[in-house]
Amino acid sequence: MILFELIPFEALRLIWWVLLGVLLIAFALTDGFDMGTGALLPFVARTDAERRVVINTVGPVWEGNQVWFILGGGAIFAAWPPLYAVSFSGFYLAMFLILAALILRPVGFKYRSKRDDPRWRAMWDWALFIGGTVPALLFGVAVGNVLLGVPFHLTPDLMPIYEGGLFGKLFGLLRPFALLCGLVSLAMLIMHGAGWLVLKTGDAVQARARRYGRAAALVVLAGYALAGLWLAFGIEGYAFVAPPDPNGPSNPLINEVARSGSWLAAYAARPWIAVAPVMGFLGTFMAWRALSGRGELSPLLWSNLAIFGMISSVGLVMFPFILPSNTEPNSSLSVWDASSSQQTLFVMLVCGAIFLPLILAYTAWVYRVLWGKVTPEDVEDPDRHAY
Repeated sequence: MILFELIPFEALRLIWWVLLGVLLIAFALTDGFDMGTGALLPFVARTDAERRVVINTVGPVWEGNQVWFILGGGAIFAAWPPLYAVSFSGFYLAMFLILAALILRPVGFKYRSKRDDPRWRAMWDWALFIGGTVPALLFGVAVGNVLLGVPFHLTPDLMPIYEGGLFGKLFGLLRPFALLCGLVSLAMLIMHGAGWLVLKTGDAVQARARRYGRAAALVVLAGYALAGLWLAFGIEGYAFVAPPDPNGPSNPLINEVARSGSWLAAYAARPWIAVAPVMGFLGTFMAWRALSGRGELSPLLWSNLAIFGMISSVGLVMFPFILPSNTEPNSSLSVWDASSSQQTLFVMLVCGAIFLPLILAYTAWVYRVLWGKVTPEDVEDPDRHAY
């Protein structure tokens, strides 16, 4: 037996679907509070010293947190090539805006303190605000569009054709349900960023973070519930006409797909997946409650649970679909027909088993070293090389 055949193709596809979800959730949990902190910067910090405190809570860790974003993109490229081809071309302009906004963060961190001019620093503060707000919003818009279906089809030789047009690749994504998902995503990460600031700051900044975090949590609760009702009664789901072969070839065109019922029909077929939205609602409610109290670590922990539950609920409801087509349902991509080869998935799994524990260990060590609050005295100490 060839080595890579030790693990069945079906199992490898399922493992990489789970790992992709893990990477995306890890990105949301780590870089999510960076983006939320950036979105809160103009509101929770009113003096230059307070702004420096807020910036220095994420300054040492934001770059490492983005590793999960890179790993997620790499996993899509290697494990799900059709998904990479369609999503990165179809969402091209949105991706460009996200990357441009993310680029503002390192520039803002490095250039803000180069001059003592208040107008200069205010300009970079707003750049950091954009760098946190725009990605948080557009990532949610992308998720909403995935649930709605994306206008693409596959040619007989499996070349993906996106039908949205140049401007449709941006403005065509701004559909009402997708905008609602974007609002939920932004509010969710603002809540997460508020939990981080409660843990890392004190006094006035912490009090303001609690106030804005509570408001964001209420928006998340209402928006997530509304999105669920919209999915139940206003958006058609996707289903295979005949069960696909989990060990079959990577060719979406061999399976027939139909629009039918609701995405939420998955809860009737697999009742256990209801644990995901329960975690989403419970985590958000408890984060709101913790932000209303005096706990400092609990708001961040509960917001972690909320993010885990909400992102998981999307993947579990859609399974086995990963990118449906709303113009040609038979071109929809699924876990069972859009992956790389069995050998590729096996080699990637071996690499992941080696390097992911190293990344986790290093990340844990960094947060252990940087544990503790950031104070005005810290940022004014020249020996600390603060931003």
